[in-house]
Amino acid sequence: MNSPANVVSSGFQKISSIKTRVVVLYGGRSGEHEVSLRSAASVVARLDTGVFDIIAVAIDKHGRWRLPAREAIAQAGASLPVPLDAPEVVLPPYPAEGRPRLLPVDGRGETVEFDVIFPVLHGTNCEDGTLQGLLELAEVPYVGCGVLASSVGMDKDAAKRVVRDLGLPIVPFICVREPAWKRDPDALREQVQRELGFPLFVKPSNSGSSVGVHKVKDARDLDGALKDAFRYDLKVLIERGISAREIELSVLENPVYGEPPLVSVPGEIAPTHEFYSYEAKYLDEGGARLMIPSPLPAEQTQLVRKLARDVFLALECEGMARVDLFLDKVTGSLYLNEINTLPGFTSISMYPKMWEASGIGYSELLGRLVELALARARRKKALLREFAVPEV
Repeated sequence: MNSPANVVSSGFQKISSIKTRVVVLYGGRSGEHEVSLRSAASVVARLDTGVFDIIAVAIDKHGRWRLPAREAIAQAGASLPVPLDAPEVVLPPYPAEGRPRLLPVDGRGETVEFDVIFPVLHGTNCEDGTLQGLLELAEVPYVGCGVLASSVGMDKDAAKRVVRDLGLPIVPFICVREPAWKRDPDALREQVQRELGFPLFVKPSNSGSSVGVHKVKDARDLDGALKDAFRYDLKVLIERGISAREIELSVLENPVYGEPPLVSVPGEIAPTHEFYSYEAKYLDEGGARLMIPSPLPAEQTQLVRKLARDVFLALECEGMARVDLFLDKVTGSLYLNEINTLPGFTSISMYPKMWEASGIGYSELLGRLVELALARARRKKALLREFAVPEV
């Protein structure tokens, strides 16, 4: 396991002096659209303009890709705009000759050539493998996890089942789909009472930023929580509530291909709300106290860092991920809460802040992520795409 000191001297090499054209893709059709605008503003402001030529591309709430004027991006504050009058562009779902390119929808606008896409998107249709599949078809280098880890990581049910089957600890849960709940709500209530008890948490299986999440203390409130959660997803998790500390770790793919991933110092979130809700994260400036590093003893620090690395590897992550753990206040047991394969990059987001505390500054971190994306694309490009007689 790499210590924070070793992380800084990990062998990363800067990209060449020729500027790399980075498309920062933001917005998206999800309940976390507004969070993306804030994350993207931070990324655009912190990418090294001496190394990168930055092109911001917005996905509006209708799913259309738009090319805002550079002036609009330069003048943006804490949140990037999604101008609905900006020209529409499209990424062809097939490899381009030469550099990847975005084409004007009307055939008369600007064709944008670039080298890599940095998705700064959260939620469904953004970090769940959907976008990553399009980028794979187009053979476009992109930052972050691939299709498999993105889709499994986004689906809390699938992710928990994978890590559980590998012997990693999870909080007990029940996964339910809306037809089953409506067909026999009494049976579900009985199962919940028997297997989980109260309090518990109700969570959409495929959402982030605590969208649609409810803490349920009494059986009378279960149906209302399920009804709201099903507004955001087709399946919902009902998870045992435990009295726990919330520990987070940032994980970064090792620049030396095949070596274990790098893990930051742990951070800890102490919500001032009843739990770390959407409101606590983004609407209330005093919604939580962030402790980086977490005041864990050395032995526990090593345990949480090892578990974060194991989860990253179990889900076959690439690039980056933030691993969120529960530390039971009573028993001291550790559990996976969830993994976020496209973590937030706002000014208060834990992923970059934990790396800053580990010795990797925000701008350097972004540079590393871009280089990892380009290196992965080079490896994949070297693979054969058609059968060839094996060399003996």
